[in-house]
Amino acid sequence: MTSLTPQLMLALALFAFVNSITPGPNNTMLMASGANFGFRATVPHLSGVAIGFGVMVLAVGLGLGGLFIAFPWLHDVLAVAGGAYMIWLAWKIATSKGMAGGQAGGRPQTFWQAAAFQWVNPKAWAMAVGAITTYAPAEHYNLNVLLVALVFMAVNAPSVTVWTAFGVGLRRFLDRPRVLRAFNVTMAVLLLTSLIPLALELAA
Repeated sequence: MTSLTPQLMLALALFAFVNSITPGPNNTMLMASGANFGFRATVPHLSGVAIGFGVMVLAVGLGLGGLFIAFPWLHDVLAVAGGAYMIWLAWKIATSKGMAGGQAGGRPQTFWQAAAFQWVNPKAWAMAVGAITTYAPAEHYNLNVLLVALVFMAVNAPSVTVWTAFGVGLRRFLDRPRVLRAFNVTMAVLLLTSLIPLALELAA
């Protein structure tokens, strides 16, 4: 296989869609942000996820992923740092007062925070490495890596928008502080649950 054929591009788009639309740390946080802060305030967070992940795919494809082959311990360091950061994010979500009662408590993630989060997100690493190794043929490799990154951004953006919109749709049911608190705690638990595969991998 020498290039990204239309058939391979379609398979890549399907791979990107399945991985982008299914539950994970990004989607959980975006749904919580949409519910707490509304769609408009969550746009920077949403954009940071879509663009930040595309940049990550590009960087992994152009050689950064090779560092983990040369220095396997770096993967464990990143995994532990990412897990600790996600625990902190879960606490922030659980204790957020959002916009209940018309008073904002806390702030949604910024573009740069969301983009930086991709580098400590275990699911993002698995998606990036899987995409590059499966859908970037060796011939014209750099161009193929760029195409893989662009396809992921094109598919990821509407996928994460769906999760944000779903969170916004829940706002009408979260107008009482107690209900909003229960929702935020549930989202925090789901975020922590997404760490189970990482914990099992580190324990193995």
